[in-house]
Amino acid sequence: MGPGIQAGGTVMDPLCDPTKISLVDGRLMLDAIPLSGNEVVLKPESPYVVGLEDHDYRGMLKLIVNRDGQTFDVINLVPLEPYLAGVVGEEMPDYWEPQALRAQAIAARTYCLFIKNRFGVSRSYDVSRTQANQVYGGIGAESAQIWDVVNSTRGQILISPELMTRKGTISDSGLRMADSTRGGNPQSAIDNPQLRGLFPAYYSSICGGHTTGSDEVFGDSFGPLRGVPCPYCRDVARLGLFYWPMAQFDRQTVTRQLVQKYPKLGALGEIKDILTIGQSNCGQFSRLTRIRLIGATGKTDTLRAEDLRLAVDPSGRKIKSTVCHIVPWGNGWAFLSGRGWGHGVGMCQCGAEGMARQGSDAESILRHYYPGSRIANIY
Repeated sequence: MGPGIQAGGTVMDPLCDPTKISLVDGRLMLDAIPLSGNEVVLKPESPYVVGLEDHDYRGMLKLIVNRDGQTFDVINLVPLEPYLAGVVGEEMPDYWEPQALRAQAIAARTYCLFIKNRFGVSRSYDVSRTQANQVYGGIGAESAQIWDVVNSTRGQILISPELMTRKGTISDSGLRMADSTRGGNPQSAIDNPQLRGLFPAYYSSICGGHTTGSDEVFGDSFGPLRGVPCPYCRDVARLGLFYWPMAQFDRQTVTRQLVQKYPKLGALGEIKDILTIGQSNCGQFSRLTRIRLIGATGKTDTLRAEDLRLAVDPSGRKIKSTVCHIVPWGNGWAFLSGRGWGHGVGMCQCGAEGMARQGSDAESILRHYYPGSRIANIY
């Protein structure tokens, strides 16, 4: 975990012996040493690095016993800028153009603060370290190039002027990282007028040639999150990712996956048909937005197409996007003519790299993918 870990008055030396964190009879343990309380913070001495499951992280670790008394969360307490160094390097290759990386850093900082502000005060962590929010790899994702773009954009976020009239607050403490929602831990807040213009600066890997509005994918509507053409990502994305091969799923798998994610769909029985009832026009292609499910019981229900995609294929590696056609195929369905990878809202990462290769700077890239937004400095 790192040299000189302090916990509950106990100092461990993991360089000599790796420390095992466990939960025994509802009580947190460091090796055989019981810790007091349901919340424990592990504080590393210099160089302020902790290791967990083959990954090194800056800052501290907080252990929280969940209400079931059988599991616990591990949360990385880390300042915003070091956190971003662990995000940008996971979200983009560090050998990409510096201006694309700068755009990524600003978008990631904006997204993080929005999620922290909206959800952080009602749970024990601010953002997830997975694709549920942003992928965070800790020190292993850092490099000199990544730190250069994080430092050069320090404190820069995107704001939407149309949102500046609302009242809002945001926590001024360090980021807290976790994998699941558990409990609450409100923190002190400061009122910064610039933060009132925050919006969720979504981004995805490959839009396929045109981004889409957030209202069609996530149900929320923000001015800068409307669809724009993207003629840039095709030349950057690998062919097998820009256009993806047919994916097939049988009825049993589709039904099982949907009911597992959305139990209310169990009332439909086995899914017998999937109909497209909504799609957005992206010029040369369309993106599915709304789906109707018809069950063996005769009942029907609807889902956003993105929710269907990630329920049937949680990895997102077979059904890479909702830019596709769903057709009956044998005892199930085939997802055909697919293009792009990800939800397609906000900045297209491959498109950002394509723009940077053509000479665009980070501000121009962000202005293109988040129309009407502007960069603001919050510190």
